[in-house]
Amino acid sequence: MNAKTTMSAKGQVVIPKDVRERLHFGPGDRLDVVERPDGVLLRKVGAKSGESFEKITARIRAIIRYDGPPVSIEEMDRAIADMWAEGGPDYDR
Repeated sequence: MNAKTTMSAKGQVVIPKDVRERLHFGPGDRLDVVERPDGVLLRKVGAKSGESFEKITARIRAIIRYDGPPVSIEEMDRAIADMWAEGGPDYDR
């Protein structure tokens, strides 16, 4: 999911409510700010969802909707390396 926000004169941004709710971000949560070639990544410090592996993977499958054959870890690693070699992820697809 992509969302847009605007930076204030003080350098502050608002994370849209639907994104905060989906990611379980709340008041007082600490976020790591990770620099990337194309911007920044915000990551909750010490994030642990408390969800089971099955629930997490079901949520990922619902987002990705991949119907192809199983892919090996080696193939995944190679695809990720290729993606970064080509300039990183394309979030505007």
